[in-house]
Amino acid sequence: MRHAKPSGNVLLGQTLEKRRARVGKRIFRWGLLFILLGIGWMLFVLAQIGSVERNPAANSTLSEPADVGIVLGAALWGDEPSPGLRERLEQSLKDFEAGRFQLFLLTGGLDTSTSNYTEAEGMANYLEQHGVPRDKMLLENKATSTYENLKFSQDMMKERGLSSALIVTHTYHGNRALEIARALDYEEPRLSLTETRVLKPIPNTIREILAYTKWKLDQIGLAMGLIG
Repeated sequence: MRHAKPSGNVLLGQTLEKRRARVGKRIFRWGLLFILLGIGWMLFVLAQIGSVERNPAANSTLSEPADVGIVLGAALWGDEPSPGLRERLEQSLKDFEAGRFQLFLLTGGLDTSTSNYTEAEGMANYLEQHGVPRDKMLLENKATSTYENLKFSQDMMKERGLSSALIVTHTYHGNRALEIARALDYEEPRLSLTETRVLKPIPNTIREILAYTKWKLDQIGLAMGLIG
């Protein structure tokens, strides 16, 4: 008994079904690859965040005071430094009292268009309340990112003939800040780091992973001359 040959429509349907299966497998493989790459990247960034304490820039003893202690800005709550920013300011006060730098360089612009003070001004007010004379402070009032913090601070230093810097920030932020400083050709930048006791670990870590990823993209832009 002869079997009837599949009709043209059946053959076409089978062909399309096979193509869909192949496309589905490719999509699955590429999706799996991207997921694995994403996990690998997150593990790499976590390792970078966690390795800063082993970095010589964070552990070296200064042979002489740095010209400036650059305090990297963070949010104000109203007109006052947020708890996280206060941690950086308290660290900078310890460094200043220990003679690790000569001048505060406070960097950070407006949080919002309705803010009464820039981050730098809010930090200056806080330091003045804690006994630091205004003539020991330089204010950079425009930066809105860590890259701008360090770029605009460097511009101010060059204008005043200052060269050496101690960068004051949180431990989780240290490697990114140091990489940016080196990319900007800072002269042997040093770090002064404080652990946070007030920022929530999971949201803060996620935010830093995203910020570090953005910095690596910006670094490519710098190398290509797309970012000044």
